[in-house]
Parts: sequence; C-alpha cells; structure tokens
Amino acid sequence: MASPRVFILRAPGTNCDVETAYAFERAGARADRVHVRRLLESPSLLREYQILCVPGGFSYGDDIAAGRILALQLRQHLQPVLEEFHAGDKLLLGICNGFQVLLKAGLLLPPDEDGVVPATLTWNDSGRYEDRWIHLQTTIEQRPISCPFLVGIERLELPIAHAEGKFVPRNGETLARLEAAGHLVLRYALPVGTDCPQPEPATHSDGRLPFPFNPNGSAANVAGVCDASGRALGLMPHPERFIDTVQYPRWPRGWTPDPPSGLTLFRNAVRYFA
Repeated sequence: MASPRVFILRAPGTNCDVETAYAFERAGARADRVHVRRLLESPSLLREYQILCVPGGFSYGDDIAAGRILALQLRQHLQPVLEEFHAGDKLLLGICNGFQVLLKAGLLLPPDEDGVVPATLTWNDSGRYEDRWIHLQTTIEQRPISCPFLVGIERLELPIAHAEGKFVPRNGETLARLEAAGHLVLRYALPVGTDCPQPEPATHSDGRLPFPFNPNGSAANVAGVCDASGRALGLMPHPERFIDTVQYPRWPRGWTPDPPSGLTLFRNAVRYFA
C-alpha cells in the first residue's frame, strides 16, 4: 500500500490536527481529520484507515487533567473498535496531548491487575508550561520488537510545548519492569559535540537530567513510550513541528538535521505499509 490512510482524531480543544495531517501528507499518506463525536456515532469508520493519530492540543480544555476526558471516552465507548484496529497490524500515534490520552486510556501500557494504568503524565517540575527545543535519544536497540515509527533513528531534536509532560510510574518496581520490557523507547538527552555544555551538567541522584535537558522532570528521562507490539507510540515532543528545515531555529546559520527529525518519524510510519 503506497499511501496509507491516517485517521486524525480531534476533539474540542485539539489544536495541532491540521499540522499533523499536513505532516503525514508530506510523508506520503492521506490524512483525514475526524471529530470524536463522529467516531462515537460510527465506530466502524476506523476500519477504513491504517494509522490512528491523536494529535496535540488541549482536548476538552484539560479541565479534569490533561487528556483524561478524551481517554475516558475511548475506554468506555470505543474500546472494542480500538482493540480490533490495533490487532489488524495497524499503527497508533499519540503526540503530546495525544500521548496523555493514549496512556490514560490504557492503549500504551496495559492496566495492572487492579485496573490502574502503571504510569501517568502530570505537571512539569517547573510548575509551568514549557516551550523549547530539546534533544532526544532512542533506546530501540533494547527492545525485542522494533517500533516502526523509530526505525533507523538514534537521536532527534524536536520542540516540546506542554505543562503536564512529567512521566511518573506507580513506583520504582514498575519503572524497572517497563524498562526491562522495552516500553521506554524515547528519552530526553544531552546535546552532543560542540553543542554539549561544558562542563557537562550533573544528573540527579536517580539519573534524571537537570532542567532544561529534561524539561519536565520525567522519571528515567522518559519522553516517549510504546506498547508491547511496538506499533503504538506516544511521545511528548511535537514531530509535526519539524518537517521542514526552516522550522529549525538555527537554519539561518547554515546547519540543520537533514532530513528534519519529525519528517523522518512520519515517513517511517508510511513506509511500514509500503
């Protein structure tokens, strides 16, 4: 299939759906932006698509907690069709608020025996909205099954823009279990080469990088998580905001990642169905 179809799920407060659809189209897919109410009315719509993406924004204004209301809708009303979709060798992607939604809906990390999802995303340590470019590294080599979105990627530079992006597991034992199973596929990292600060900043006693390299205080510097199959990925950074060289803050000085980091991720998703 040369041009997979992408279902961009939007809800009241979603504000990155247009950019995300454009990014998928730049990568060679066909993207449709569909309101959650339409999917609730006709869940079978999802069967026509190969990729489901929940983009960034503030679904339902984050009135209860970031992504929680949309996550409850998915769990209570759309769980069967989502399970069918995922079982069909298809891809799920959650970006920023979409990551919050997929995680809290139990679509990335299965709930524990008590029905509680083993990790959540909560307020940044800074207590405020953070909007900046950050460095990332993948840990894909540690996984028994690869994540199609991250194939061939070792490092990325992407912008973040969130107030509730701190990854917090239930406890240390849960964190170790998630790490051993290969779920923690994307981490905040220090820059490399001449961009690395001198002297290199000291990490916290638990291994977390200091602010702003870890912009929210996430445990184990986690910036992205995938499910056991590798075909469902959630990440806090915004890959749709770096699909063109002119979006990179240092491009006027003559250096930029080529191809842009975000575009590579979307192209990987499209190539999965080639």
